[in-house]
Amino acid sequence: MSANLAASVVGTAAALLSITSFAPQIIKIWREKDASSVSLRTYVVTVTGFSCWIAYGVMIKAWPVIASNTACLLMSGAVLALKWRFGREGH
Repeated sequence: MSANLAASVVGTAAALLSITSFAPQIIKIWREKDASSVSLRTYVVTVTGFSCWIAYGVMIKAWPVIASNTACLLMSGAVLALKWRFGREGH
């Protein structure tokens, strides 16, 4: 396996794992209708970080960086939205 192919495989695996890592949290919140244990600060920082990665990807024209971080932003943004919806008492 060439170095470029190995790098592509590792990069693709990293992107897919990063993107799908948010799915269990989203599913748990949705099923239980409870996000009280989710840290709002953590997800605000996470969403901000992914936004910065997207901006960086645009600046250097790195489409894999843009695509993977956009997907991560959407997934982490979904957790954040669910936190706002189901994180308050008496939701």
